[in-house]
Amino acid sequence: MVNADDFGYSAGVNLGIIAAHQEGIVTSTTMMMNMPGVQHAFKLARENPELGVGIHLVLTCNKPLSNDVFSLVNEEGNFHSLQEIHQHANMEDVKREFTKQVEAFLESGQKPTHIDSHHHVHANENILPVVIELAEQYQLPIRHFRTLQNEHVNLGEIITTDACNADFYGNDLSVETIEKIIDSYDVDILEIMTHPAYIDQSLYQGSRYSLQRMKELDILTDPRVKEMLMARNIQLITFKHLG
Repeated sequence: MVNADDFGYSAGVNLGIIAAHQEGIVTSTTMMMNMPGVQHAFKLARENPELGVGIHLVLTCNKPLSNDVFSLVNEEGNFHSLQEIHQHANMEDVKREFTKQVEAFLESGQKPTHIDSHHHVHANENILPVVIELAEQYQLPIRHFRTLQNEHVNLGEIITTDACNADFYGNDLSVETIEKIIDSYDVDILEIMTHPAYIDQSLYQGSRYSLQRMKELDILTDPRVKEMLMARNIQLITFKHLG
């Protein structure tokens, strides 16, 4: 399973994700419901029904959808930074905002395939129970992360993959990077996290990880990657296949 994070961030991100799906190996994506490219992303999703679309829960980028989550925002009304959010966040506010993001997705008429989070905030030991509660309430799978391997974490009947790899990220990526990731796991179902995009002004100004996304897109659409997967008899799936 190859997931492209940050759907909805901007038109450039959206179009890059669709290209990585249509021409490459991306099978699913997750939507940032508080970003300006959301409606464009939903339009593209309707045009590409084979692409699984889940929810990328956000606590550290742009503004919340809720008006009354004061512990989550700074004086300008923007979310706190990743470094600050865990110091300030009240879990009732987190639950309120995450619920708002899920409900906003459902209002589109589509059912999300799964839940993950921006900057892996759902892996935080305080936030994870909130996300597990939402996953149970809305009957949604969640992204596997190391925190889920903790013996004290009870997922109940929540579905997840056997593992998730976040190493396809950085300045030195190549086709061989994906090959090494795949060869380092002996599991039935692996998710690989990716961030393909075309660069537009919103992304270039708003993210320190921007130009690298074009490199990701080049690799994810490289024919050698599909050939490598076929040679290993690896099937590409989405979270829809896990239900």
